[in-house]
Amino acid sequence: MVATVRTVLGDIPAGELGVCDAHDHLFLRSPALPGQELGDRERAAGRLRDFLALGGRSVVQWTPYGMGRGAETLASLSRSTGTHVVAATGLHQAAHYTKELLGRVRDGLADLFVTELTTGIGTTGVRAGLIKVAGAFHTVDDHARLTMTAAAHAHRRTGAPIAVHLELGTAALDVLDLLCGELGVAPQHVVLGHLGRSPDGFTQREAARAGAVLAFDGPSRANHATDWRLPEELAALADAGFGGQLLLGGDTTVPETPGMPHLLRRLRPQLERTLGKQLLDAILIENPARAFAFGPTA
Repeated sequence: MVATVRTVLGDIPAGELGVCDAHDHLFLRSPALPGQELGDRERAAGRLRDFLALGGRSVVQWTPYGMGRGAETLASLSRSTGTHVVAATGLHQAAHYTKELLGRVRDGLADLFVTELTTGIGTTGVRAGLIKVAGAFHTVDDHARLTMTAAAHAHRRTGAPIAVHLELGTAALDVLDLLCGELGVAPQHVVLGHLGRSPDGFTQREAARAGAVLAFDGPSRANHATDWRLPEELAALADAGFGGQLLLGGDTTVPETPGMPHLLRRLRPQLERTLGKQLLDAILIENPARAFAFGPTA
């Protein structure tokens, strides 16, 4: 059976993803980021066109439920720019929602995620292609346990990959203990985001050794002092045998983030000198094709 990735225009063979920004945002809105919304369709289209002109082909948007995903716009953007776009279901940290919204959805999260993965987001007909959840700073709090438990149930019913925001890059092993240990999700279907924001080589290697996919996404607006370590972190993980588990993303979270064009215009040449073209091509092309493919269902 050919592995498939679920884009906003439908399922495609995973091998068609091409050069992939594995973690980004075209649209995003949160009460935690007042006045810094990503909501302009033309600016989103411009970023996609710039990315395409630099050789990019696919963008995985990690914006989950209730955060202004722009689901009604994603299909037309994908079609008009010629890029593949993957949308997300899931739920972020509680700080990104009102209490009223959390109260409405908390008891039916797994069903909500499954519906958005299989039927569509609202009335748009656009189906999500991954489940986004989030840990807390150095821990898995009650909200994270709730959302990750729902994500695991939805994964078993659909095969969708699970993407995890690690707060400042922390709690990776706690997340894996819950998702892969207690909840039984196969680690190759778990993508850990923001590993570079806590440049702890031991934890990175342990997470890779457990079988998870490691996403290095930025540059980090709040933690830029860690960005310069990226080449050596990737090289160390590749030298340890984990080159097939690495991803790169732009993670545009506010309008001034350099995001997806920066990933290919500035970061790619730097990393090619450090890692070599063969490994970098694997990180940008081959690894995302595996990481975002749907797995078997329970």
